[in-house]
Amino acid sequence: MSRLNVWENAEPGVKRKIFTPGQTIMMMEVHFEEGAEGYLHSHVHEQFSYCMEGQLEFSVNGEKVVVSAGETIYIPSLAEHGCRALQKSKLLDTFTPIRQDLIG
Repeated sequence: MSRLNVWENAEPGVKRKIFTPGQTIMMMEVHFEEGAEGYLHSHVHEQFSYCMEGQLEFSVNGEKVVVSAGETIYIPSLAEHGCRALQKSKLLDTFTPIRQDLIG
C-alpha cells in the first residue's frame, strides 16, 4: 500500500501526510498535538519547515529556536534536529533531494 497522500501516525501525537514528490523535491504536512515531539534525528536532505499553525520549539544541532505560525526554519543536511509542539501545531515540510525512506 502506498504511503503517499494518506494520513499516518509518525510518533505519539504526531501524524503526517506525504505528498506525491517531484523529480528532486518533496513535501509533507505534519500535525502535532500540544506537547507532542518530533524526535531528534538527522538525514542528508536539506529541509525547510513552514509553521502553518501553532508554535514549536526546534532543536537544530543543540540550538533551540521557537517557530510560530507564518514562520519558516531551515535545517541543513546532516543537522541533528527535532521539535516539540508548544501548542497544537501544523507544519509543511519540504525536502531535497527526495527522502526515499519516507515514500516507501
